[in-house]
Amino acid sequence: MTDETTPAPPADTQRPPQRVIVTGGDSGIGKACAVALAAPGVQVALTWHTDETGAQDAAREVEAAGATAHVRHLDLVDPAAGAVVVDDLAGVMGGVDAIVLSSGTGTATPFLDLTLEAWREVVSVDLDGAFVCMQASARHMVAGGQGGRVVAITSVHEHAPRVGAAPYCAAKGGLGLLVRTAAIELADHGITVNAVAPGEIATPMTGQEDESVMTQKR
Repeated sequence: MTDETTPAPPADTQRPPQRVIVTGGDSGIGKACAVALAAPGVQVALTWHTDETGAQDAAREVEAAGATAHVRHLDLVDPAAGAVVVDDLAGVMGGVDAIVLSSGTGTATPFLDLTLEAWREVVSVDLDGAFVCMQASARHMVAGGQGGRVVAITSVHEHAPRVGAAPYCAAKGGLGLLVRTAAIELADHGITVNAVAPGEIATPMTGQEDESVMTQKR
């Protein structure tokens, strides 16, 4: 058992995680991560908010790779729901080795026209919800005593402002600093915490089709 004076061993970066949660796994980066992590013997749990069909399609791709898929609905407008779903999936899978935090939402509203309600909705999903899911999964990793991995999908807009996206930029900036802080605090438990800050991805959230650019006409 791990205690304060005996750090857990670092996560084995050469061994793929066997029990993975991907929030927002119904499309875009989340779906791509879920499919990429799928392999025989691996359990991949993915969540969806509005696109159940997309989630089921992703689950079929996961299973086609030989993995076991678990699908759950998750609405992070109520951030506390994140812990409920993570705890449920940890129970089903027998623990959590890794989580990819890919759920997100945004706005296209000028700063002066923003309502507090609209601000809170974006921050609840993109920052509060990510924190709750990160913390809940990390607690299961600590309990397992084998370390783990956390990957948060932030955005280039945690660094570069975007007009009409004040709450999104603020939330992603906060998430980036949360990742750095959590990485320091969780290191002694053998848990790595990292962020990926991509540019715009073709998904329903950005008003584009979720498809490979290689299939599009130029």
